[in-house]
Amino acid sequence: MIALVDCNSFYASCEQVFRPDLKDKPVVVLSNNDGCIIAANKEAKALTEIPMFQPIFKIRKLLDAHQVTYFSSNYTLYSDMSQRVMHTLQQFSPRVEEYSIDESFVDLSHYNPDQLDALAHQIKNSIVRNTGIPVGVGIAKTKSLSKLANKFAKKVPANDNIYIVDSEEKRQYLLHNLLVKDIWGIGKKHAIRLKNNQIITALDFANMPVAWVRKEMTVIGERLWRELNNIPCLDLILQPNAKKGIGTAKSFGYKLTDYTLIEEACSYYVAEVADLLRQQQSATSQIEISLQTNQHSAVDKQYRNKIVITLDTPTDSTAKLTKEALKGLRQIFKPGYRYKKVGVNLTQLVHKNEVQTNLFDAPHKIESQAITHVMDNLNNRYGKNKIKLATVGNRDKEWALIKEHRSLRYTTQWDELMTIGGAQKS
Repeated sequence: MIALVDCNSFYASCEQVFRPDLKDKPVVVLSNNDGCIIAANKEAKALTEIPMFQPIFKIRKLLDAHQVTYFSSNYTLYSDMSQRVMHTLQQFSPRVEEYSIDESFVDLSHYNPDQLDALAHQIKNSIVRNTGIPVGVGIAKTKSLSKLANKFAKKVPANDNIYIVDSEEKRQYLLHNLLVKDIWGIGKKHAIRLKNNQIITALDFANMPVAWVRKEMTVIGERLWRELNNIPCLDLILQPNAKKGIGTAKSFGYKLTDYTLIEEACSYYVAEVADLLRQQQSATSQIEISLQTNQHSAVDKQYRNKIVITLDTPTDSTAKLTKEALKGLRQIFKPGYRYKKVGVNLTQLVHKNEVQTNLFDAPHKIESQAITHVMDNLNNRYGKNKIKLATVGNRDKEWALIKEHRSLRYTTQWDELMTIGGAQKS
């Protein structure tokens, strides 16, 4: 049996853990630059007049009128809380697939079937006790069924956020009470096509002839059909495959005309993606730099461009990648524009042990693995960007994302720890 454990309103729940005064009150989390709502707890979702993904400046008065508390995204906090949830799950099984930041598949095949109900409650209660995060637990024989069971567990209050598909009757009941669009892996186009063929519920889909499913939805649809019919086809992914590309493209907090500020931002983002590159033991031979103005502005002149730099030898060196990235940035930068975003994307990735050098290649001192290793160790120990290249500068407040409503990073920063019985830092 496989459990799908999914955190409820994860981003908002993380904020509420450290703000007990917000229990049972509406809470939302904003996107980068405090742009729009990207997450909301159940109390906020119940306020149907508050739309998701609307720019915050358009609905700020509405949020204030309903006493909705809003937070800037605090991904450092969310990531650490996620790891605490995952660590708790590993106490119940050595086989855990971290599917996303807020949900995981857990192999429970080593438990007896009659233990599953008590186990599900133990998992849920342990996560709440260890982290304060509420979760739903769906258990079934296959990943697709456990995903649906989790959705149904949270959909019906009487389920108490737990649903276990341990009989044919419960499988049929589950599929009958969920729609085709609720099935994991069925997108909008397939949902419309199935509806046009009078396939409305998940049970309708599971009862279709497999030959029809394969013809209309290829082998991927057939695999999903088999999963819903209790035939396991999807294995747990315990070691995620290395990414084929690593990149970031964030908007500046303010529109920039000063090239040196854009250069500092670009250097910062190169350091970020290079760190991720090393974490998965890879090297890159191609780096893409993009630069653009605000395409939604009706008053700014528009310009966007990108450049791809191919390296002679793959590298994971932040210094080398930064040097090449800034060469490219100089080529695509044009004065006279107000820029909103710079992007860095690493492609053509290979494992660092598979890097092919050539006879005439002479690594520069700045690519020294020893220097990179020392910088990584110091940053891991003392905090992100404590040691950095000079090109990153120290003017990040002039270009960094706006986070006017960001909560403290309670679990990862010594100077932002929660205090009890005294004034809290802000």
